[in-house]
Amino acid sequence: MPISPRAGQPAAPEDLIDVDALLAAYQDIRPDPADPAQRVSFGTSGHRGSALRGSFNVDHILATTQAICDFRAAAGVDGPLFLGIDTHALSAPALASALEVLVANGVAVRIAPDGEATPTPVISHAILGHNRDRGAAAAGAGAARGLADGIVVTPSHNPPADGGFKYNPTHGGPADTAATKVIQDRANALLEAGLVGVARVPYVQARAAAVVHDYVGAYVADLADVVDLDAIRAAGVRIGVDPLGGASLVYWQAIAERYKLDLDVVNTAVDPTFAFMTTDWDGKIRMDPSSPYAMASLLRLAGSFDVAVANDADADRHGIVTPGTGLLNPNHYLSAAIAYLFGHRADWPAGTAIGKTLVSSSMIDRVGAGIGRAVVEVPVGFKWFVDGLTDGSLGFGGEESAGASFLRRGGGVWTTDKDGLIACLLAAEMTAVTGRDPGALYQELTEQHGAPAYRRVDAPATAAQKKTLAALTPASLDATTLAGSPVTAALSHAPGNGAAIGGVKVVTGDAWFAARPSGTEDVYKIYAESFRGPQHLDEVLAQAQTLVDAALARG
Repeated sequence: MPISPRAGQPAAPEDLIDVDALLAAYQDIRPDPADPAQRVSFGTSGHRGSALRGSFNVDHILATTQAICDFRAAAGVDGPLFLGIDTHALSAPALASALEVLVANGVAVRIAPDGEATPTPVISHAILGHNRDRGAAAAGAGAARGLADGIVVTPSHNPPADGGFKYNPTHGGPADTAATKVIQDRANALLEAGLVGVARVPYVQARAAAVVHDYVGAYVADLADVVDLDAIRAAGVRIGVDPLGGASLVYWQAIAERYKLDLDVVNTAVDPTFAFMTTDWDGKIRMDPSSPYAMASLLRLAGSFDVAVANDADADRHGIVTPGTGLLNPNHYLSAAIAYLFGHRADWPAGTAIGKTLVSSSMIDRVGAGIGRAVVEVPVGFKWFVDGLTDGSLGFGGEESAGASFLRRGGGVWTTDKDGLIACLLAAEMTAVTGRDPGALYQELTEQHGAPAYRRVDAPATAAQKKTLAALTPASLDATTLAGSPVTAALSHAPGNGAAIGGVKVVTGDAWFAARPSGTEDVYKIYAESFRGPQHLDEVLAQAQTLVDAALARG
């Protein structure tokens, strides 16, 4: 898709949302459950939509929260529920709606002090912390008694008019497909029934029943167990941080104060219009720390710091900027972080593997082979890393979309959801310990393993075409060669766990492409990589698009 001429430019008045109109639409618009676009739909990161489009309104949140209450009751979960929000305009009213239903259902809710946003990884950390000593002795009835779960109200890096709502069960990570289907189906049934079956109390009563939880103190105090903050402080690493107006702001301020780091928060603005942002590739405001357009303001400050970092609105994604490299491609940073971690975490078990999604760079496979660690390749979605991070069989799980988490320094689980805060702090640790920033460390990897060219392109697709693409098989592509090289693998299931990828991946010895439908937009995505340079990558992408378009045309 073409790059907007306004990409990377400061947001203009006409780019800003009308917050009052958005909040009014949240309360006033009644979604039509007969319209697929207005039903509850859980993608890889929960239900997302906008009140203005009738896809994220009070009825959606009431129904979805009741469905979660029903789900946790059926599973025997009766511990506290940790509830957090980001800084999008729709998050606060959605939290209020959810709280009314949770309390009416007798759920013991834990919330931050009034008005304080809570990052997604902090909710995961809180769930795991509560459950650490409360694990079930055996499976079966009552096994989940006393265990905690959580809800995060966030559309992640999406534009300001959007809202999001996701459930993290007792394992602390994103709910799996089976759980989200149960919740989604129940929520839609409640919408169809006109919310009959939804329990609700007045907000004043719900707020009085909720218990305030010190998320900031608990999370920040524990950080030294996952990142070497002493090394960062001793080396005097100069760190610049842009929270991009999101939930990480007060956490970065607390981190700097507690650990006495040379850390400067360069942007303290919190504004639901996100008027301080530069626009993304399409001219829209989007808090994506992996986008050079959204990160234009921080990139201008790159030379002022040893490493500069940013997070999206719920802080589950990271952006890493260095003086010599600028904004690191997420794949490059993941590769450098993996090489560093597995060389500097002596207490991790020798068999601990590396987790990557199938659209992440093959550089990770080459790094893994070079350090003698297995690479477990799974479908898109951080939920596929939950079990491995929990039991320690994975030391690291990462996605090409700038999301990752890794084990504690001693080898125990830290979070089972993406944690942009520790990913950013790790960049500072890498700089402190090695004397070279992550950009320089990645350059060293390319000298050993080659320099891949990587790109993603989006193409328009109808709902029917997206459904066809999700069901494609390698045989339907009929590809024996790709950009002049023989195909060595054609996949519809991930090799790491055998799960369906919801699309296809075609691999050669020096390149690959993967095609899958978007879960939130009317497009399909083609990811591709070549170790033979940008021109060869263009050839891979051209053939990939031809193959996919032909398969879609055949239906």
